[in-house]
Amino acid sequence: MPAPAPPRPNRNWEGLFSGALGLWLGLAFLKFGHPIILDQKISAPANRDELLYQAWPVAWGYGLLLIVFLLATRVGRWPAGVPRWVLALPLGWLGWQALAATRTIDASLTSATLKHFAACVVAFYLGLFALSRVERRAGFWLGLLGGFLVVLAIGWEQHGGGLERTRKFFYEQSDWQQYPPEFLKKIASDRIFSTLVYPNALAGAILLVLPILLAGGWRWTVGRAIGLRLGMLAAIGALAGGCLYWSGSKAGWLIALGQGTVAFLRSGLPRRLKIGAAVLLALAGLAGFSARHAGYFQRGATSATARLDYWEAAWHTMVARPWLGAGPGTFMVSYRSIKRPESEMTRLAHNDYLQQGADSGVIGLLAYTGFWVGSLVLLYRRSRGDIQLQAIWLGLAGLASQSCVEFGLYIPALAWPLFVLLGLAWGSQAETEPPVRAGGVVRV
Repeated sequence: MPAPAPPRPNRNWEGLFSGALGLWLGLAFLKFGHPIILDQKISAPANRDELLYQAWPVAWGYGLLLIVFLLATRVGRWPAGVPRWVLALPLGWLGWQALAATRTIDASLTSATLKHFAACVVAFYLGLFALSRVERRAGFWLGLLGGFLVVLAIGWEQHGGGLERTRKFFYEQSDWQQYPPEFLKKIASDRIFSTLVYPNALAGAILLVLPILLAGGWRWTVGRAIGLRLGMLAAIGALAGGCLYWSGSKAGWLIALGQGTVAFLRSGLPRRLKIGAAVLLALAGLAGFSARHAGYFQRGATSATARLDYWEAAWHTMVARPWLGAGPGTFMVSYRSIKRPESEMTRLAHNDYLQQGADSGVIGLLAYTGFWVGSLVLLYRRSRGDIQLQAIWLGLAGLASQSCVEFGLYIPALAWPLFVLLGLAWGSQAETEPPVRAGGVVRV
């Protein structure tokens, strides 16, 4: 006789945990969209308006995470079928970051970064050990997707005149010229950024969450008229697509195009139809990209040139400090000492993988890159036939790809949901307790 299944925790605890985790991530989108190395510049809100409209110090996010962790202890269980390296490598990576911190060139930057990395690892294990064990995750999705929809609504408001009003108010301040150059550049641009630090970070949030939102919209309208289902998908796509377009993110556009192409190729459509649709999508997207950004390339693609300079500096830093690097979060300090006089200053390397090498040496680079590459390769094969897991995989692959040219790992609003969803993806494909299916649709 097979061994009896372990008793499930009280569903009230599951609901509390699921809702609290979703609320934490929804608030992360709205309140923790700044790079962790700038957290010292974020002051605690002093009144109701600041509480509602301004960013929060990341310590508040850690406090909320502690509450979520305590709730997780009532629902978490060990997932079978997950490779041992997946269980161990995040802790190994974090341990190496702690070791690299002992040789840092800037203790304050490293301290802030190390705390954030620890929160990322906790987020991964929350998704793996607890969220994937919850049978009904409505509270989680409500919090996560609700926060994301607010981000999109604020993006539309910025495009509709909110950004211009903010710019006018800012220029009326007597000390506006004292702000950092990157902030002045952002406020002078018409590119929207919503609650994130800058436009490309907004694009990263869209790449991560939009596939999941579209899959959820399709699932939630099962049994409805096909016109209603397609209309909902079109509305979601327009809401997010408008924000992606107005963000002006070139990498975001191309990665979203790749996500759509992969989604068509993995769909259940007849082979000829899905290949044809994927080709048409790719051609239309590339044509639109060329028309939208022709002026950028005519001006010499200055941001791409700057990134090459950052990456070269990261590589040289890793070669000079191959074992422990310069310390987590310290790329700004090492870059300042070796950058060319004509190069633009930056705080982050705009490549999360190379920055791991610069900040924590070769082992840090290999541990982090290997964890993500290995996870995406294996989860791609294991997610076949499950629309929810396929959507999560697309989101993970989208943001992980953008990390080759951006710094999503160092933005809590992007990194925390990224790690939770990765843990959920690994836990959901476990051999025990497979997803419950009803009519061929995964219940979440």
